[in-house]
Amino acid sequence: MIKLKDVSYTYPHTVQEALHRLSLVLEPGRCIMVTGPSGAGKTTLCLAACGILFHEYGGKKAGFVTINGRDVSAYTGLSEIAKNIGIVFDDAEAQMIFTTVEEEILSALEYRGLAPEEIERRLASIMEVTYLSAIKDRSPHNLSGGQKQRVALAATLALGNDILILDEPTSELDEHATRRIVEILSNLKRQGKTILLVEHKYAHFRDMVDTLVVMEHGAISAIGAPGEILDDERIKRIVIPDFTGIRTGAAPALPTSTPAIAVRNLSYSYDEVPALHNVSIGINAGEFVAIVGENGSGKTTLVKQFNRLLTPTAGDVEIRGKNTRDCTIAELARHVGLVFQNPDHMFFADTVKDEIAFGLENLGIKNKDVVIDAALGEVGLLHTKTLYPRWLSRGERQRLAIACVVAMQPAIIVLDEPTTGLDGDEARLVMEILKKLQQNGHTVIVITHNRDIAQYCADRMITMDQGRVSSDTRVPVE
Repeated sequence: MIKLKDVSYTYPHTVQEALHRLSLVLEPGRCIMVTGPSGAGKTTLCLAACGILFHEYGGKKAGFVTINGRDVSAYTGLSEIAKNIGIVFDDAEAQMIFTTVEEEILSALEYRGLAPEEIERRLASIMEVTYLSAIKDRSPHNLSGGQKQRVALAATLALGNDILILDEPTSELDEHATRRIVEILSNLKRQGKTILLVEHKYAHFRDMVDTLVVMEHGAISAIGAPGEILDDERIKRIVIPDFTGIRTGAAPALPTSTPAIAVRNLSYSYDEVPALHNVSIGINAGEFVAIVGENGSGKTTLVKQFNRLLTPTAGDVEIRGKNTRDCTIAELARHVGLVFQNPDHMFFADTVKDEIAFGLENLGIKNKDVVIDAALGEVGLLHTKTLYPRWLSRGERQRLAIACVVAMQPAIIVLDEPTTGLDGDEARLVMEILKKLQQNGHTVIVITHNRDIAQYCADRMITMDQGRVSSDTRVPVE
């Protein structure tokens, strides 16, 4: 059991509390799901519950945390706590230290001191239930985001802890993989495991959740049986995304001239591992396209060809009539802007303003201050101009990443999972911003696992499967 009583915490060099007098009890064999806006304190709650805040972080702390009846201060360190609690962080890659998937899982099994035969049996079982057998010899660092999450979960399951803390374990997983994780966690709960789950996919987990917790501004704003607290419409909008009504009326008229993007017989391999096979598609100027498919199907590999972060192994990609083989990355940046799956990978400047200014200076765009203000105004972040980017909430950082791209005025904007880690209200706001960009003349391409986004926001849905385009259809107007 984990018990938090009146826990408050303020990170070093900040004045705003990340947690404020928070009390919560995680009872044996129960599942608590925590959700809420980015920046609400969900990850900090996980860090507090597993003792990391006490043993590894500075800052200002108050309140009490006990694990199995013992105060966290009484544990000698995280290695002792790890015998009780298994943790999957929201940044799965940060947990990867070995050269192959198999080694990541083996290390956890060997840590338990199991017999060799038992290690082999459990290794095979864990890789089977997490769908990792086919990639057991690959480097974790070369996997898709969703595959990395499955590796992190598998390594945690291998530890065999009775208490699991999972911080958005399915944020980068497709529908099929998410359902499999739900099945795994449901089975663990039936076995008596205790689960603290931070998630935005309530609909997938509702049958296993005993208590739903909604956090806002470092505190619990709603707690109780899911059916009861979701009667509150404001809380429901936070918990369950609603994209209806974003695409209104008929899709925009599309020009018949040179397409914005033309992909012809494109193939690509990572170190002889095929990722794309003879892909051919055309995307017209002004379209809003959703690219969907399972993890590892080639979605991100495809869009990285558009700005030459990757160069075709075979075939060609043309952007507004120009072959990418004949263009530099800098030249293509004037036409194609890419917002990564994790926006933090884009940030390095000391202020929001400087973050946007960097791209403008590289492209020689004039009137920087005007352009920066316009881009920040477009995404509702003008008030953050002087702040350090990593102080922003997850949703605000996502919008900043969009602003950085919009400021460079590319005709084509590509976004990889733009709603990952966002609550319902934040996810809708991002999609409304993207729809407005389309209405202003941009071509918008979104990689997503959320088919509601394709249904209610996009004009067209391209489905990928094992490196190929399996379908390419127009989305019916609501």
